[in-house]
Amino acid sequence: MARTKTSKAWMREHVNDVYVQRAKQAGYRSRSAYKLVEIQEKDKLVRPGMTVVDLGAAPGGWSQVLAPLVGTHGRVIAVDILEMQPVRGVQVIRGDFLESSTLTLIEQQLQDRQIDLVVSDMAPNISGVGLVDQARSIYLAELALEFARVRLKPGGDLLVKVFQGSGLDEFRKLLSSVFRSVAVRKPKASRDRSSEFYLLARGKTVEVHSQG
Repeated sequence: MARTKTSKAWMREHVNDVYVQRAKQAGYRSRSAYKLVEIQEKDKLVRPGMTVVDLGAAPGGWSQVLAPLVGTHGRVIAVDILEMQPVRGVQVIRGDFLESSTLTLIEQQLQDRQIDLVVSDMAPNISGVGLVDQARSIYLAELALEFARVRLKPGGDLLVKVFQGSGLDEFRKLLSSVFRSVAVRKPKASRDRSSEFYLLARGKTVEVHSQG
């Protein structure tokens, strides 16, 4: 089947993309690795010895960045419903992190360690219908937040991808209700025409349960 003008333009942009070229040279599986590299350089989000869960990790670009940052005394657990090739220093779990069987596998890999950081570069499969795609992206972000709210240690951090559009303000309010601070990050590696950016939520607060 002949390629459309749109697909040809995308391929030309992709091939000429400086971050695609850099990723190939560095051995990263995706150009998105440089988004995390930039955020790390600015915010010092990952430190040696930390335990990090990478949600929606395939093909593994972010996990490749995380593993050397946490070092031999840290742990990176990569979770995705898609198959992902092994990454040195990373525990890869194939499954839906909403399902109890996958959560059990995560707990087994944690070995009583607390989670210091949750990262999510998840994005929905694009349908081309703006409202549908935005709703799906917010839903994925909410799932990442819920995972972090339940399993992240007090004081821990969450980095999550979002897209500009409806539902975003409400999601930021949810983040602010769980974390001490929420900052916007738009790495240079994110394409200018993309509406994606990242919310960095730091300092998970301790939930206070009222007695009744």
